[in-house]
Amino acid sequence: MVNRDAVMEYILSCLRETLENGPEVKPDSDLVNDLGLESIRVLDLLMKLEDEFDISIPINILLDVRTPEQLLNALIPHLEKAHGTL
Repeated sequence: MVNRDAVMEYILSCLRETLENGPEVKPDSDLVNDLGLESIRVLDLLMKLEDEFDISIPINILLDVRTPEQLLNALIPHLEKAHGTL
């Protein structure tokens, strides 16, 4: 079973690693406007999440995702399907 807080911390950790010495990364940071992520970096993040949690993430979840918190909420159904209720 995967812990929601642990998933959020992993998302934030990946973003901090990607943005070394960049802006502060928070759950409500806008991935593009606040953090300056380009689409390729967002795709890299998705690949890391897929590898870490052994899930398949459809690219279309990004349509409504602007923040790490929204990303976590979009991932919940996929994580629950693979690992049980969070």
